[in-house]
Amino acid sequence: MSSVPDGKKLIRSPSGLRMVPENGAFSSPFSLDEPQWVPDKECPRCMQCDTKFDFIKRKHHCRRCGRCFCDKCCSKKVPLQRMCFVDPVRQCAECSLVSQKEMEFYDKQLKVLLGGGTFVVTLGTSEKSETMTCRLSNNHRYLFLDGESHFEVELSRISSMQILTDGTSPGGESRASGMLLHYKPMGSQDVQQLRMEAADDKKVASLWLSAMHKAAKLLYEARDQ
Repeated sequence: MSSVPDGKKLIRSPSGLRMVPENGAFSSPFSLDEPQWVPDKECPRCMQCDTKFDFIKRKHHCRRCGRCFCDKCCSKKVPLQRMCFVDPVRQCAECSLVSQKEMEFYDKQLKVLLGGGTFVVTLGTSEKSETMTCRLSNNHRYLFLDGESHFEVELSRISSMQILTDGTSPGGESRASGMLLHYKPMGSQDVQQLRMEAADDKKVASLWLSAMHKAAKLLYEARDQ
């Protein structure tokens, strides 16, 4: 195990090398824990094609689900960023498809969220609104809102998220135009409402909201693990 300057450490697990935060409390809310592997003695056959394992037909564990497969059913090595693996790791066919779809989020949507968008923000039932830039923090744990004032929303304390839409996009399809959040501010158990509506650059705001919608799916999936 070795430490690196940015507050992360390199660890070796049975599944491969992982770059994880020094303090587990600062893990990305999108991250998933490594699964427990199905014990070798409990899987005499491939859990996909039912091929019997022997000296020649070896068993392999999927790094995402932990189940046991033959080489044919678990041959793909795919990046698994949600578990912080440094290199692509072996996954079964089903899990590799899921991981490949998530790669788009990490390669595209995450950059959009880090870049931010401009919104008209209303807190609670207040009649007063403020134009603010909203972006995801570099550690993915907070939404930073900056205008004349500044405040933060911790993603782990969001209880519900609703994307608001309008029908002004070409072809009459609905387009993301805002977001309604319910969350508990740090140090409080009272639920606060936050409403965000696209400001001047509606295209950038819509892209940011669409990316946030995908982030919410990963966030809720991580909570349900």
